[in-house]
Amino acid sequence: MKRIIAAGLILLLLLSMVTASASTAGTSTDPLVTLGYLSGDYASSLKSEAESALGGAADRAISRVGDIFRKHSGYRFAPGFLYVSLTAGGTVTLPTGSSFILQTGAAALDVQKGTVVNVTTGKEAVQGEALAPNQRYFCVENTIARIRATAATTGRVDGYYMMTGGGYAKLHQVFKDVLENSWFFDAVSFVYDNGLFNGTAADIFSPDEVMTRAMFVTVLHRLDESERASSGAQPARGSRGSAFSDVKEGEWFADAVAWATENGMIEGFDNGTFQPNIPLTREQMALIIYRYATYKGRNMSAPGAVYDTFPDRSDVSSYAAAAMRWVVSHGVINGSNGKLLPKDSATRAQVAQIFWNYCMLSG
Repeated sequence: MKRIIAAGLILLLLLSMVTASASTAGTSTDPLVTLGYLSGDYASSLKSEAESALGGAADRAISRVGDIFRKHSGYRFAPGFLYVSLTAGGTVTLPTGSSFILQTGAAALDVQKGTVVNVTTGKEAVQGEALAPNQRYFCVENTIARIRATAATTGRVDGYYMMTGGGYAKLHQVFKDVLENSWFFDAVSFVYDNGLFNGTAADIFSPDEVMTRAMFVTVLHRLDESERASSGAQPARGSRGSAFSDVKEGEWFADAVAWATENGMIEGFDNGTFQPNIPLTREQMALIIYRYATYKGRNMSAPGAVYDTFPDRSDVSSYAAAAMRWVVSHGVINGSNGKLLPKDSATRAQVAQIFWNYCMLSG
């Protein structure tokens, strides 16, 4: 099994190198990028050798290792050129076989190791250079490079990538119910690209569906895992299983519920249940986010000037008042039509916006 996984990982990384087309660049005399490397001949040959060596298990190993690589390394995969947006200071990190094309804005190249080639010009890119618009920067063997936006930037990425500091990839109609002119398009793009939300079906996001307790805690757990992966820390798991009679081991939300319970972010009901399928109220969401922010060591000061402008602030339950004040003062929750509506539920689109707002906080 170890041999299959190791070989599969090597093959997966090498296959990600061939997303370039043969027409972009490369010559037989180019020591950095060869025609076979760009056309896919090299990877096809390698795949045949691996399948022979593994007795036909290569595809299964590739699929499994791909899942592990994406989940625990923090990288996501762009199947073909995916549009991305970076705020100033945001970064996109590219490993071997990945490419980036700048479209608008400005960005600089930080080669952490290896070599980056501008395959549009056929020249090696220089450490720290400003990227030229509409030119393709390609990471060759044993390379990790970071593209750092020096202004608000858009571009396209191909292969594996990891974004930090306010970046997200545009969905471009991944979900047929999330249109580019929707108010929640950018928020859904962010949470989907960062692995926080999945669709309710392959091409359906269900933006108007009410957010349940199980959904919310699962998203929060994914956020913690993503932040830990980006910092190199180990994932935090619930160690003692569920404390609730209606959360069974193996259910899709069970690990998240155990983790959130052990870290003091959620509580159950007096009858010993969690009630995963009932909606969360807005004040309950505020309290859980507040507890999560405390757990992560964020700045928990909460000036009340903004909070005091809401006419229905007295409707907030006493147990959630400090939390609601914090999320409002930091722009995590901005109200609806000038009101907090603390006892109302929230839709998946609204919660996507809340998580995006939270992830944009500094300090």
